[in-house]
Parts: sequence; structure tokens; C-alpha cells
Amino acid sequence: MIHPTAIIDSTAKLATDVEVGPYAIIGKQVTIGKGTTIGAHAVIGDWTELGENNQIFHQTSVGAPPQDLKYRGEECWTRIGNNNMVREFATIHRGTVSGHSETVIGNNNLFMAYSHVAHDCIVGNGTVMANVATLAGHVTVEDNVIIGGLVAIHQFSRIGAYSMIGGGTMVSLDILPYTIATSSKREARLRGLNLIGLKRRGFTDEAIANLKTAYKTLFMADLKLPDAIDRIKIEITNCPEVDYLLAFINSTQRGFARG
Repeated sequence: MIHPTAIIDSTAKLATDVEVGPYAIIGKQVTIGKGTTIGAHAVIGDWTELGENNQIFHQTSVGAPPQDLKYRGEECWTRIGNNNMVREFATIHRGTVSGHSETVIGNNNLFMAYSHVAHDCIVGNGTVMANVATLAGHVTVEDNVIIGGLVAIHQFSRIGAYSMIGGGTMVSLDILPYTIATSSKREARLRGLNLIGLKRRGFTDEAIANLKTAYKTLFMADLKLPDAIDRIKIEITNCPEVDYLLAFINSTQRGFARG
């Protein structure tokens, strides 16, 4: 299961059925779970944990040192869950001591060719990053997000669950959950709710209707943000999706893209 040309550090721990292709390199203190495949010429950097049933394609770089001039080789980690697919030439970098000291990726994610996850990012579950999509350092991407090709996301931004970002969009602020964002004059603007995505994910008609009402109140009612939030709290109760939307707004540090 391990090609004779592969180079594997003596401290690495691989499950018995892990496949390692020709000329792959696996660094020190690496753990790879069962069912995972490492393609030809892939590099798995030091201090990397890979869970089960991951597909790491040829020419990828996972767990490499961060592109941070302050990094001095400290022990920092890359932790990746299960059932992820990392396509050719994608890059995922380990954390830094000035951040979380780790980059963390959940389960069931797809990172298409040439996509990039920088140091100290947190990526949830079920996310798709299309070709050449890029996360700068310290970005948080919540569950079930679709990030289009050639998207660039600024440091410390947060991308809300079930959102979708159109190709070529420059993201400098947080993107609200359940929404679609596309580029407008070189910055992300919200275009409405991710209605098709919400229906495909099994959201109820009632939840979607409540989210529509909340969105219109936020962006179409000519209200200041605090007043819009107060009205939503009065008009919509017992809706976890709207509650989460408001909690996301209240916790933003960078501000969020507007509709």
C-alpha cells in the first residue's frame, strides 16, 4: 500500500490500510487514519493529523509551514477530520503561535484544484471550495458553505453556515449565514437568501419564510440595524434559524456585507 519511492518520517503513524503513492513525502509527528489515500508527489507536512477516508490527490501540500513572516518553525498543527477530498495542487497550511496554533478542518469537505487554506483557519463540515478559492489567515468558514472559483477572503473574516459566495468575489467582511454574496465594484454584496441551497438541505418552508422576513427587515425596511433587529425579535419567535442569524450579526468583529 506504500510505494517504495515514498519518504515517510519514522515518527509518522499510518493506519495499516493507508495508501501512499510514488514520491510522496510524509513529515514528522504525522497521523493518518484508516482508509486515507495519499497521491503521488503529495507532501504531508510536520504536525499533521488526518482522519479516516480522506483522499489527498497528487501534488497537494497539506500541513506546510504558514506564509507568515513571524513564523519561526514552532510546533503548530494541521488537524483534518474524515471524508475530505483535497484535489491536485491545493494547499493547506498549519497554524501559528500568534493564532490558534492550529488549522482545523472538519468532515466531508471538498477542496478543488489550486484552492488554498491559510494558517489558523477553521473550516467546518460539508464545505466546497472551488478552483483557486483562497482563505487568508484566521478565516472561519462554517458548515455547508459553497465558495466559488477565484474567491479571495480577507484575514479574520467569518463565512456563515449555508451561505454561497459567487465566483471571483473579493470578501473583506463577514458573510451572513443562509445568504448569497457576489462581487459588486470589487467587494462582496449580499444578493438575497441561498434559497435553492436551503431547500436542498431540507429547511422547512416555515424556516425559509421566516428568514425571508428577517432579510427584508434587515435590508429593505429602511431601518437602522438596531431597530431592524428589535423588530425581527418581536415579529419572529421560536425560529432557531433566525435566532442564529441575529446571534451571528451580534458577534461580528469585522462587520458584515450588506444587501
